[in-house]
Amino acid sequence: MKNLAPIPPLTSYGHDLDMDEDKIGQLRDSSDAAENFPELRQRLEEDGYLYMRGYLDREKVLAARSSITSHLAKEGILDPEHPNDAAIGKKGEGLVFMPEPARQSESIQELLYSGELTDFYRRLYGEEITHYDFTWLRAMRPGKGTNPHCDLPYMGRGTHKHLTCWLPYGDITYDLGGLMILEGSHKRMDMLDKYVFRDVDSYCENRPEEKKRAEEGGWTFTGTLSRNPPALRDSFGGRWLTTEFEAGDFLTFGMFLVHASVDNKTRNTLRISSDSRYQKASEQIDERWIGVNPPGHTKAAKLGRIC
Repeated sequence: MKNLAPIPPLTSYGHDLDMDEDKIGQLRDSSDAAENFPELRQRLEEDGYLYMRGYLDREKVLAARSSITSHLAKEGILDPEHPNDAAIGKKGEGLVFMPEPARQSESIQELLYSGELTDFYRRLYGEEITHYDFTWLRAMRPGKGTNPHCDLPYMGRGTHKHLTCWLPYGDITYDLGGLMILEGSHKRMDMLDKYVFRDVDSYCENRPEEKKRAEEGGWTFTGTLSRNPPALRDSFGGRWLTTEFEAGDFLTFGMFLVHASVDNKTRNTLRISSDSRYQKASEQIDERWIGVNPPGHTKAAKLGRIC
């Protein structure tokens, strides 16, 4: 097993995380059970996530990274004084989502939707699978990370048993800031029940201000659970869990697990990662994320109701 570096002081969404050992810790590495899928299913149920260190071919991940950084360079986002693969952004540059390069890159499509990764989910579910066509590809500039949330409010119109795969395209140190999950949060329905089943694209037709916002393509509910990760941990209990990631790792988890990201504290390096989603082919799928140009969270996806 790899020797893990001690976790240094971290911030998330601009807040200092509590560094006491009962409040922060390392993700459990499940690569030791990589071929034992009954054990992986049990860990997924218990922990709410599986962290698979070094499961994927590192060179394939880095090839996909090169396709991403080439796109960023063409868009003028990278500093031309540095090699593209270093992902050094111009000051203030960075992108939250890049669906088009994800869709157009053969190396990304092959990495995420064929071979080792889809075989992993097929064996984990124990039957044929399908996946969302939309890929959440990000290049995050230095600054605040993603605030705490669950994924279901953004993609809950089909099965609630689908899984997210968070995949880093390159090595992610603590300074660069990776994903973190709140230990045991998937079991805290007493805390999540009034939050997690809400739909970010739903609105009240009988409330003019909400209807107007939806017609303009906006949200009346952002899906954010908290803007204060340490305070949220105090409410839920458990620990924030993270690690330093490497190309070839991935982290998968369900729709009810609270997660966020560590802030990118580098001077100008972009953190590149993607979220992709997988589920049993036999279960209903959320149509917002299916097709060549899925509607996603656009006006076409808004769902009115009487409140």
